[in-house]
Amino acid sequence: MTGRIKRLLVGTPLASADEQHQRLGKPTALAVFASDAISSTAYATEEILLVLVPATGLAVALHQLLPISIIVMVLLVLVITSYRQTIHAYPSGGGSYVVSRENLGEMPSLVAGASLLVDYILTVAVSVSAGVAAITSAFPALRPERVLICIGFIALMTVGNLRGMKESGRLFAGPTYVYIISLGGLILIGMIRLFTGHLQALPANDAAIHELTGGSALTGLTLLLFLRAFSSGAVALTGIEAISNGVPAFRKPESRNASITLIIMGSILGAFFFAISVLANQLKPTPSYDETLLSVMGRAVFGGETFPYYVLQFATFAILILAANTAFADFPRVSSILAADGYLPRQLANRGDRLVFSNGIVALAAVAGGLIVVFSGDTSKLIPLYAVGVFCGFTLSQVGMVRHHQATRDPGWQRNAVINALGAVATFIVLIVVLVSKFAIGAWIPAALIPIIVFVFKRIKRHYDELRSALKAEPGDSIVRHSHTVVILVGTINRGVLKAVAYARSMGPDRLVAISVVTSAEEERRIVDAWEAFALPVELRTIFSPFRDLTGPVISVIDEIDAERPDDVVTVVIPEFVVNHWWDQALHNQSALMIKARLRHRPNTAILSVPVQVSDMITDSTQTEV
Repeated sequence: MTGRIKRLLVGTPLASADEQHQRLGKPTALAVFASDAISSTAYATEEILLVLVPATGLAVALHQLLPISIIVMVLLVLVITSYRQTIHAYPSGGGSYVVSRENLGEMPSLVAGASLLVDYILTVAVSVSAGVAAITSAFPALRPERVLICIGFIALMTVGNLRGMKESGRLFAGPTYVYIISLGGLILIGMIRLFTGHLQALPANDAAIHELTGGSALTGLTLLLFLRAFSSGAVALTGIEAISNGVPAFRKPESRNASITLIIMGSILGAFFFAISVLANQLKPTPSYDETLLSVMGRAVFGGETFPYYVLQFATFAILILAANTAFADFPRVSSILAADGYLPRQLANRGDRLVFSNGIVALAAVAGGLIVVFSGDTSKLIPLYAVGVFCGFTLSQVGMVRHHQATRDPGWQRNAVINALGAVATFIVLIVVLVSKFAIGAWIPAALIPIIVFVFKRIKRHYDELRSALKAEPGDSIVRHSHTVVILVGTINRGVLKAVAYARSMGPDRLVAISVVTSAEEERRIVDAWEAFALPVELRTIFSPFRDLTGPVISVIDEIDAERPDDVVTVVIPEFVVNHWWDQALHNQSALMIKARLRHRPNTAILSVPVQVSDMITDSTQTEV
């Protein structure tokens, strides 16, 4: 049943040879890797205003909007240029983690890796919550259920990505391009109507302003407030690194196709972000906690709740949800690289049935879903957590690229090194601004979490190194031969026990002993009499357990048997019944599992389960009766 459901949801397995056919062309790759960056145009301008309006009022906030947007655009150009160089220098993917590993050393690379993972987890949480906010702006009755709706969409994204990158890209490409067209229509129509005089600036929404300010007096613009607003707008840069992390997912030539896709993404992102800021500056919409800025402007430009307005809202909702697809594409890939280097569990390095890193996809969904629940699906609460990991990764990547240019000295390396150095300084300043201006409202969480993740990376690496050292074999190492003692665990005499005894005897051990734990003299007499009645040629030892404990007495007797012949290898044979249905398992105790769990830690001991299929026993019994 479970297998059929999995095949229905995920699809049939793909052979490893099909990996080349699962790679992405530029149109599909743009939808997969650029949806996060492009989706930030839906909320970056709004986040700037939500910081400024409560302290300065609407007029001052709109006046500062364009200067902040221009600074963000300059930063965007620097980061895009830097990551274009990264794509050509490191076509194996991994982005800032690989760049830092190769050029800056272990610790900076682990900080970059932790920053990337935190960034992608928050990408899913922020994108899905922002997408749900867009749809609840159009349908306010859904607002009380936003957490449940968010979890539902994360589950949908998980299933879609488990089906494979190419299939999920095709599935989610449509909404991405619908959003680009609808947002372009909003900007174009809005500008035309404004400059032809057919659309006037909106009156201030006093109720929304009162809600934002809490009725308190305005404090005016300060440098710290300006920097905090800038850091909020800089979330427009999130997702730019995604393409550099996923270069191997592109069709050949990978670096060229990835570079072209990056430039297209940057052009769309930059043009839309700045155009929305210009439109907002002219239209003067009032931001609100209850309705998104795009919704307010959409109503004004399209003349109310018209068909184009609903297309825009649904497209915004879709692109924000699908922005999580970027994280679902890159988080598992970065995790797999970290796992291959020994810093994460090795299971994360394995591809699943559909040639994607399934364990990473499921892990991402679980953690992001937990964040949604903790922060009640509120985008504004999640945004302060967002930028720390992003700009930490940006900074380390660009510093690493400076070192790369200095080491390789390829043609034009000096020019490229200067560009990367400028980008590193700029993104580091943004990182400091984010930490200082938003520390108290949530930025401290990723600032504290990233070092903890790095510590976990180091512990995992140490475990694998210790294991490798302990298991390492040198030429000339000899295998010491031991005699063999087999111990069979017996409850009552039944077909399963008889099968286990026959199997144990077939191994030809040097010594064969059966153990039975009893709680009374009557029970002991019954097992001894049955043993003699079946004339089993195996030594039987009974253990009295007055406190009805099973595992303790078994371990004690095995210790006694082992002490009699210290050079033995002890094999413990456990008859284990396999029931017909998974739900039947709840009707039976789990004593075999408990014993095996204890024995696994006992040195010089092997554990062997003899499965006894109950369905076969029932069939044999029925045939005998006939």
